[in-house]
Amino acid sequence: MKIVFMGSPDFAIPSLSALAESGNHIAAVVTQPDRPRGRGRKLVPTQVKQFSELLGLPVWQPQKLSEIKSRLQEIDPTVIVVVAFGKILSPEILALPSLGCINVHASLLPKYRGSAPIHRAIINGETVTGVTTMFMNSGLDTGDMLFRETVSIGENETTGDLHDRLAQSGARLLIKTLYGLEAGEVAREPQNGEDATYAPPLSREDEIIHWNKSAREIKNLVRGLNPWPGARTYLNGKVLKIWRVEDIGNLQGTSTPGSVVDIDPGKGIVVEAGKGKVLITELQLQGRKRMDAAQFLRGYSPVQSVVLGNDTGEDGME
Repeated sequence: MKIVFMGSPDFAIPSLSALAESGNHIAAVVTQPDRPRGRGRKLVPTQVKQFSELLGLPVWQPQKLSEIKSRLQEIDPTVIVVVAFGKILSPEILALPSLGCINVHASLLPKYRGSAPIHRAIINGETVTGVTTMFMNSGLDTGDMLFRETVSIGENETTGDLHDRLAQSGARLLIKTLYGLEAGEVAREPQNGEDATYAPPLSREDEIIHWNKSAREIKNLVRGLNPWPGARTYLNGKVLKIWRVEDIGNLQGTSTPGSVVDIDPGKGIVVEAGKGKVLITELQLQGRKRMDAAQFLRGYSPVQSVVLGNDTGEDGME
C-alpha cells in the first residue's frame, strides 16, 4: 500500500510508527510548518516532523495544501492517513487516493467531533470514550465510520494520561482498518447526526476555575486541563495554576466558594466549592515552578482564610 501520512502533534506518532513497522510504503509525510516558540521565538518543527526525520521519511510542510496537490497526484497514493493534522482537506485531495482518506479521531463518534475531544470528555466527567477510524469527507469529523474502540476513563486520569492511551489505541485501530480495507472486509457505518456533539477548541475562559461549581466539576476541570493548558485562579493577585485536586465530599460549608478553609501541611489546601470541598495537592504560583502542595506550603504561608479567584475582575480573573 502506498501511503501519504498527514499529522502534526505527538498524538499522531504512534500511528505513524505503526505504519512504518507494518511494511507499507510511506511515500511522504505532510505536517504543519515550523512555528516560532519561546522567548527567543526560535522556529520549532512539529513532533511528527522530528519523528519522520528519524525514520528517514520525506517531509512536506506546505503553508496551504493546494501547494502540494500536483505532488500528491504524482505519488498517486493508495490511501491518505490523517491523524491530528489540523486542516480540512479539499474535495480534490479527498478524491485522490483509490482507498480514500482515513482519519483517526480520539472519540467515539459522533460524540465529541472537533479539535478537543480528549479535554472535553474529561472536563464533562465522561467515564468512557474511545477512538474511531472513518472515511473523511468535506465536513468536520462527519464521515462514515469504519472501526471504533472503547476506552474507559479512570477516576483520576488526566488529559495527558488519556491522550497517550488513545494514541496507542488509534495506532492499533488504524492498522486494523487499513488491512480490512485492503481485503475489502470493512463495512461503512454512517454517523447519526442527531447523536452528534461538538468538542470546540479550548479558550482562555475554559481555563478559569469557577469556585461556585461543585467539587466534582472542579476536579474534572483540573484533570481535563492537565498537562495543558492548566486550570487557573488567583491568589493574592497572582495567577495560581491548579494541577491536581481531590474531591473530599459533598458536605455544604458556610464559607464563600473559593475560600481556603483548612491547611494540612502534609497533604494540601482545602478550598470551599459551590457544593463540597476540594483538596489542592499540586499547584504552581505565577513565577514559580510546578510543585506539590506540601512543598508549596513550606515556602508560602499563610493562605488560610484567603478567597481564591476573587482578586481581580468579576470572577477573580482578568
